[in-house]
Amino acid sequence: MNRWITLMFSLVLLVACSPTNVLPSLVPTSVVTATPFHQNMPSTNEPPANPYAPQPDDKENSQGNVYLDVAQVRVLESYPVQVVLTLQGNLPTPCDTLRVQVNPPDEQNRITIEVYSLTDPAKMCAQMLKPFDASIPLGSFPAGHYTIWVNGEQIGEFDS
Repeated sequence: MNRWITLMFSLVLLVACSPTNVLPSLVPTSVVTATPFHQNMPSTNEPPANPYAPQPDDKENSQGNVYLDVAQVRVLESYPVQVVLTLQGNLPTPCDTLRVQVNPPDEQNRITIEVYSLTDPAKMCAQMLKPFDASIPLGSFPAGHYTIWVNGEQIGEFDS
């Protein structure tokens, strides 16, 4: 019985000596304003930035082929629906640069994409393949059924 009283007394002492404002210390002192998610999303009229888009100085280089192993369409679980093209393959040489020209949908909702390489014709380069793995954001689209064509071949479809 004596131990029980000592234990209870110790517990009361611990509670009495503990800080009384534990909960307020867990609440952040600064206020963070969140931006609604949809404001950061590109509009359907404005495609997202393509890191492999053709550049103005590309005309100085020679256009060549790429060797595509994987061309895949991914539809992200977002609102509005966002579409991403994943490409894996090889460039003809380590000196080649990947280019991906994404065209807007035509009247049949076909999105045609041209994938090619660029190289400086005056540059000497080792004749060996250079692997690449690229993700190209295609953006969001108005409601409808769309097909994706890469270098003349249909590689996928999606509904928006």
